[in-house]
Amino acid sequence: MSHRRPMVLSAFMMNTTSHILGGAWRQPEAQQHRFNELAHWVDLVKTLEDGGFDLAFFADVVGVYGDHEGGWASHVRRGLQIPANDPLVLLSALAATTNRIGLALTSSVIQTHPYTFARQLSTLDHLTGGRVGWNVVTSALENSHRNYGGAGLLEHDNRYDVAEEYLEVCYKLWEGSWDDDALLADKTRHHERGVGLHADPAKVAKIHHVSRNYTVEGPHLSSPSPQRTPVVFQAGSSPRGRDVAAQHAEATFSMAPSLAQAQQHAADVRRRAVGFGRQPEDVQFIQGLSFVVGSTEAEAQAKAAELDASLDDDALVAHTGGSLGVDLGYLPLDTPIGQLATEGSRGHLAELRSMNPDGDMTVRDLARFRAQATRITGTPEQIVDKLEQWQDAGIDGINVINATLPGSYVEFVDHVIPELRARGMARSTEELEAQTGTTLRGRFTGADRLPDSHPATQYRGAFGEYSAAATELSKDDVLATTMATAAQ
Repeated sequence: MSHRRPMVLSAFMMNTTSHILGGAWRQPEAQQHRFNELAHWVDLVKTLEDGGFDLAFFADVVGVYGDHEGGWASHVRRGLQIPANDPLVLLSALAATTNRIGLALTSSVIQTHPYTFARQLSTLDHLTGGRVGWNVVTSALENSHRNYGGAGLLEHDNRYDVAEEYLEVCYKLWEGSWDDDALLADKTRHHERGVGLHADPAKVAKIHHVSRNYTVEGPHLSSPSPQRTPVVFQAGSSPRGRDVAAQHAEATFSMAPSLAQAQQHAADVRRRAVGFGRQPEDVQFIQGLSFVVGSTEAEAQAKAAELDASLDDDALVAHTGGSLGVDLGYLPLDTPIGQLATEGSRGHLAELRSMNPDGDMTVRDLARFRAQATRITGTPEQIVDKLEQWQDAGIDGINVINATLPGSYVEFVDHVIPELRARGMARSTEELEAQTGTTLRGRFTGADRLPDSHPATQYRGAFGEYSAAATELSKDDVLATTMATAAQ
């Protein structure tokens, strides 16, 4: 048996009841209906941390999905990601109850001004010792944009234009506003203005950013955090989304419906990354997969059948149709979907079509797409055999989709991770303990900070002319100005 490299193990969650597998929350053992309880999340994420997961990743939306059955009552009735709480607030609490696992969240570029968001993430990176990641999204839901003052969904590529502006502001604040050694907190140092030097004015600068959508003077109000820029995740699969991932992402989340499509996606983005002056290995790929585990193959198949029987087809259809911006609610289940067009998730629609190139995919097929296309069923040994194939295809990690909380993750920790460890595909307990105190980026790449090839690093040291020291005047000049103003 060959000894392989560890895979990134991420838990794919959301602070809501029904995330991906609609209807699964109704199972008697499922606890995701406790999403409002802090203890529920504290216990779950500690289980993940102690069990060997590298990352607790929280998805998010900032609006309701597109209409189903003529409106959004179906989403409320079925709990389709409503209600859903803010993951940033939850991660702040989890920062105090964990010490190793990475904490990543989805945040749309439409929901928070970049100046505020950069400060929030720097604060969280400080409080976690550098364990924060950000999944950059543009929001494909019409309602999300209307919630933040928009008339509706921007054209697909324009949303990415806004995202790149947003990233530029954040990069300038995170990487360029403070030098590493600016914050001193020296209580006794003597200088020309007295005693005690908290921070060096020559090493703190405003950024004076001006672009189409944002004007930000700066400076960044947070000093450099352990990672400065949090680990950047991205999940776009359209051609424009792939370009953004290739230029900016350190890891990309994928929900490719087949190994072949995941392999093609990874190879394409890595090729594009080289075109942006980065190395192919600068972008890691984390595939969303769910697992049904049995002590025998027959037991696993029986459990998978039980899971399928518990799912809500209408919720599954509403989820996918709502994300595409197409109301599929009253269509017969045999209706083909090959001719759909959307300004929503274009990459996702392309993946759906590629599953049935002749265009005969139906609404019924769509209902089970999220539930079955990315599922691996079998014994722990059979599951890891499949994961070896994903790894050989260029996939660096898995984003484990849950059917029930905490059950799906307890089962994975108890049965799949030991087999992964036996093959070198998951870190041992000793290796994990040795990583305590390491940043999330450090565990991914071996370095706490971004490499020079990342576009954010161009802003390091770029704003010296706008430093606090550059604005300082002599006593005589200040007094003269003050007196002149008073005389007017």
